[in-house]
Amino acid sequence: MLPQRLYKQSGPTESLHMEVEEMEDEGPSTQSEPPHSEDLQLEQQESLHLESLAPAENVFVDKKAVDKLTEGLLSHYLPDLQNSKQALQELTQNQLILLDTMDQEVTKFRECNALLDLNSLFTEAKVYHNKLVNIRKEMIMLHEKTTKLKKRALKLQQKKQKEALEKEQQREKELERERQLIAKPAKRT
Repeated sequence: MLPQRLYKQSGPTESLHMEVEEMEDEGPSTQSEPPHSEDLQLEQQESLHLESLAPAENVFVDKKAVDKLTEGLLSHYLPDLQNSKQALQELTQNQLILLDTMDQEVTKFRECNALLDLNSLFTEAKVYHNKLVNIRKEMIMLHEKTTKLKKRALKLQQKKQKEALEKEQQREKELERERQLIAKPAKRT
């Protein structure tokens, strides 16, 4: 129930005045809550709308009525607004925590990708190491073969030299024998 009435001089705001009187005539509300904010907001909008249509009317509003309407409006909306503010602060804080967590997870994924790259590098290094080991084995085997071939070549060379020496000696013996077989003229005495 509104404590004060809106007073006017004349004009199209009569319907507003009648609505306010009808609200007062309805009697006390069954609930002890202040009037709904939607109703108050509609009344204020209608009053502004009607005032904008009226040329230059003087509307007198009691200061106590304005104060009580303001208190009712604030008491109705303020707790919800404070709860909303607190909920928004909590939401913002939770979002910051989530962002930090996401950053940590992204860092972990990057490290995992780096580890996968390292694993592939290690696998590749292992393959190349095995190739090097095989090449080294082949080089050792080739070195052994060349060493054996050198020894064999040396033996063959020595054998050929020995055979050549023996042939030379045989030839010299034959030449010596031929010289001995060749008749020597007798010496005249």
